[in-house]
Amino acid sequence: MGLDVIQNQLKTLPEAPGVYRMLDEQGKALYVGKAKNLRKRVTAYTHLERLPARLQRMVLATASMEIVTTHTEAEALLLESNLIKRLRPHFNILLKDDKSFPYILLGEGKWPRVMKHRGRQNDKGAYFGPFASASAVNQALMALQKAFLLRSCTDAVFAARTRPCLLHQIKRCCAPCVGRVTPEDYAALVSEARAFLAGDSSAIQKDLAVKMDAAAARLAYEEAAIFRDRIQALSRVQARQDVNLPGVGEADVIALHQAGGQACIQVFFFRSGQNCGNHAYFPSQTGEAEAGEILSAFLGQFYDDKPPPREVLLSHAPQDQALLAEALSLKAGRKVILSAPQKGERAKLIAHALRNAREALERRMAESQSQSRLLDGVAAVFGLDAPPRRIEIYDNSHISGTKSVGGMVVAGAEGFLKAAYRTFHIKDTTIAAGDDFAMMREVLTRRFARALKEDPEREGATWPDLVLIDGGKGQLGVAVDVLAELGLEGEVPLVAVSKGPDRNAGREYFHQPGRESFQLPLNDPTLYYLQRLRDEAHRFAIGAHRARRSKAIGASPLEEIPGVGALRKKALLRHFGSARAISEAGQADLEAVEGVSAALAKKIYDFFHNSP
Repeated sequence: MGLDVIQNQLKTLPEAPGVYRMLDEQGKALYVGKAKNLRKRVTAYTHLERLPARLQRMVLATASMEIVTTHTEAEALLLESNLIKRLRPHFNILLKDDKSFPYILLGEGKWPRVMKHRGRQNDKGAYFGPFASASAVNQALMALQKAFLLRSCTDAVFAARTRPCLLHQIKRCCAPCVGRVTPEDYAALVSEARAFLAGDSSAIQKDLAVKMDAAAARLAYEEAAIFRDRIQALSRVQARQDVNLPGVGEADVIALHQAGGQACIQVFFFRSGQNCGNHAYFPSQTGEAEAGEILSAFLGQFYDDKPPPREVLLSHAPQDQALLAEALSLKAGRKVILSAPQKGERAKLIAHALRNAREALERRMAESQSQSRLLDGVAAVFGLDAPPRRIEIYDNSHISGTKSVGGMVVAGAEGFLKAAYRTFHIKDTTIAAGDDFAMMREVLTRRFARALKEDPEREGATWPDLVLIDGGKGQLGVAVDVLAELGLEGEVPLVAVSKGPDRNAGREYFHQPGRESFQLPLNDPTLYYLQRLRDEAHRFAIGAHRARRSKAIGASPLEEIPGVGALRKKALLRHFGSARAISEAGQADLEAVEGVSAALAKKIYDFFHNSP
């Protein structure tokens, strides 16, 4: 295995560009790589003495290989980045916490809406961003509303309005829903907003100043005050730009700092000459890697599902810089420039990003040391063989048994692992209202039955080293029974946490199988940590329950009628004004709605009048 597998594969490898995958005995990807010449690149893996220790382990674990040829090396690079993000091979440098970033979407139509957008850009309209955080995009949206008075409400709310909403009263909307602005004037506001988001703010401010002076000259002081407020809103947006990018309208500034076998990559986003915020990343498997290799892997994965800007400024030159630029240009459909400036204003921006990367890594390393001590304390308190790498905490939330939800949060050496959080909608309709024991039984059964199905050998990192349950001895007994029924008795450490006398924080009791219940000293750091874990599970479960309840409150019965999609639902609501009015309408009235046939009208009528 290992070397023999690779040497046998070499006999049939073409001298062409492509992507290769190293697989283990179970067929899971160990490593994904790309090459201009597949045979030449894979041959390098047969010389173990020249490889770093990480890749030596990878070669020895290889049981098979898969090869995909491509037309060009740039195509191979794009495919490699996609496969690394999808398969997450153990021996590749991996981008962690690759969340999607919010954008501002300026829609289309007669009365375009401005709103926050996250995810795939399928909706028609102009997208501006990305913004590094929800708070950054919310600030930008508020400024847009104050400066350009564009609507932010949904189409359904817009169609149903009969009088201006609160946003109009606080001067953040021009109330197009009730005709307070003409389509021509609203289109002019949309054009100004689009120009502002594209970076032409100075021209807009000059135009607004001219209009303000003209209104004041006509003694139209209320109109002049509106223009004054809009100018002030634009000025506040520009005043918040504490880091500027002179001469460049669209760029990302990316800086890497390494220390102690770890790495931090800080990304600053600049769009339309404005700073849209920054985000820190901590890629894994970077201990032996050089800066150029880390940045090369990061760039490929980071821009796999994001449109690259016209320019990317880097603290270090990445491996295959020209190839990366070609691949990103191919993806963007226009030229993308990669550069590592050494002097001038761009170098100052890199230095600023480097300082942020260094400080972020120092904070993370300090937090990791503190977290490690806390996990050591958890192991000592509960008699574990080693500090837990993965702790799962469970809690339930409901109101009198309705819309019941179970929540699972996960913590480890890096803090809370929010990507691993899970919600469980209680499905068993026979559970009595408020039966927390039965709810916990369902949650734990579903969680560990699935774990046994997906990873029966327990080789992955998704099995917990400790399970904490918000509850007392009764909840602990349920957990013990569930694991016993699944053949896992004694294999997963269990602890229940119950509130102490008078439900005072700090007086919690801890319950373990085969051990008397006990409390921890009030000033014990481990107690505070366990309280944080319990409170996070409580917060998450309550949030999931509220979201489910809100969704049910806002749900329309129209969604349950076959054949009534989003467009017909919108047409019906616009025609009748509410779901209740639709339910009371006659069949002939329903047929009068555009897009509703006689057959569908009968189906809608029967749904409301013949339902048991």
